[in-house]
Amino acid sequence: MTLDEIRTLDGTKLRYALMDLAKGIPDSIALGRGDPDLATPDFVVEAGKAALARGEQPLQPVGGMPELRAAIARRARGDHGIDVAPDEVLVTTGGQEGLFLVMSALLDPGDEILVPDPRYTSYDQAIAHAGGVSVPVPTHPEDAFDLRAESIEPLITERTKALLLVTPSNPTGGIITREQAEKIAELSRKHGFVVISDEIYGKFVWPPHEHVSMAALPGMRDHTITLSGFSKAWAMTGWRVGYVIAPSDAIAAMERVKAATTGPVANVSQAAALAAAEADDTCIDAFREIYAERRELLGRGLREMGLDYTDPRGGFFFWADSSSTGLRALELSYLLLEEARVLVLPGTGFGERWGDYLRITTLQPTDTLREAVERMTPVMRRYASAAGSD
Repeated sequence: MTLDEIRTLDGTKLRYALMDLAKGIPDSIALGRGDPDLATPDFVVEAGKAALARGEQPLQPVGGMPELRAAIARRARGDHGIDVAPDEVLVTTGGQEGLFLVMSALLDPGDEILVPDPRYTSYDQAIAHAGGVSVPVPTHPEDAFDLRAESIEPLITERTKALLLVTPSNPTGGIITREQAEKIAELSRKHGFVVISDEIYGKFVWPPHEHVSMAALPGMRDHTITLSGFSKAWAMTGWRVGYVIAPSDAIAAMERVKAATTGPVANVSQAAALAAAEADDTCIDAFREIYAERRELLGRGLREMGLDYTDPRGGFFFWADSSSTGLRALELSYLLLEEARVLVLPGTGFGERWGDYLRITTLQPTDTLREAVERMTPVMRRYASAAGSD
C-alpha cells in the first residue's frame, strides 16, 4: 500500500492498514497494538488445561459461569469498594463484545454519547452500530489528557444518554483524576446521564497517580456501567474474556442480546479467568515492574530523539507530539516503517484532530524495545534537523 493510499484512511482502517503493511516488512518491530506480549501466567494456563481434561463441557449460562461472576463481584468489592452482586456481572467474549452489548442495550437511534477525544475508535463503531451519535469532548496535553467537567457540560443536550470514560486512556495514557471524576459524577446526577467507564487498563496506573473507579463514588453505583476484562492485567488477550458490571436490569438486557448472538463464553476461557480472578495480584505486580522499566526506557529514548510527550499516567502507551520533525504523523509513521522498520501509529487513527501525534506502545521485550529506539533515533533526528533548518 502506498503513502497516497494510506492518506485516504483514518480510524480503525488506518491502524489495521499500517499493521498489515508491517507484516510484510522483514525484521520489523511493531509498537502499534495494545496487546500484552507477556505470557499468560502458568497457573491460569493450567486451569484452562484442567477444564479441558475434565472432558464433558456443559453449556454455561449466557451471563457467565456462576463462580466466575461471583469472583468478579468479589474483586470489584476488594479492588474498588463497589458493592456488586453476581447478577450485576456479565461475562463477555472479550472487552470488545462487552462494549457492543452495552451500546446495543443502552442506546436508541439518535441518542448521543459524549466521548473523549482522542479515543480508540472502536467506541465510535459500537455507538454507530446501535444508531447512536458520538459527541467528541476535547482533552488537552496541558491537562495530561484528563477529561474536564468544564468541557463536558456545554455539550450536554436533551438527547445525551451517556458519557464514556476511558481511564487509563487509550491512546493518551491519561487518567481521570479524582477531582474531575467527582465533578463528572455530579454532572451525571444533575443531568441524568449514564457513565460508561472503561477501566480495562486500571491495574496499570503509575505512581503517584491513582485509579478511580466511577461506580465507587457516592451515588454512582446505579448510574455507572463498568467495562473491563482479563486481557491486559493477566496477559490473556487470546482467551477472550471481558466483563460488564452494571445494575441487574441492564445486565439482563445485555444477556438477551448476547443470547441471540454469541451465547456464553467458551468454558475453557472462563475456567482460566476464574483462576485469575481468585488469585492475588502477585503476577500483576510482576508485570507492572516489567512495564514500568519499559516505560522508563521508551520515555528516555523519545526525549533523546526530540519527541515531546506528556508523561503517561497509566496504561501501555506514549502519545508523542511529532511536530518537531516538520512532518505530519501519518507521513512520519510511514517513513519510520519504511526506513527504520518500526511500526508506530499516527494520531489520526484515534481522532481526526490528532495529525501531529503518534501512539507508541511499550509492548515488546526490553531488548527489542531498545533496538526499536536505536532504529528510530537517526530517522527522527534527520527529519527534526531538516525541519529546524527550514
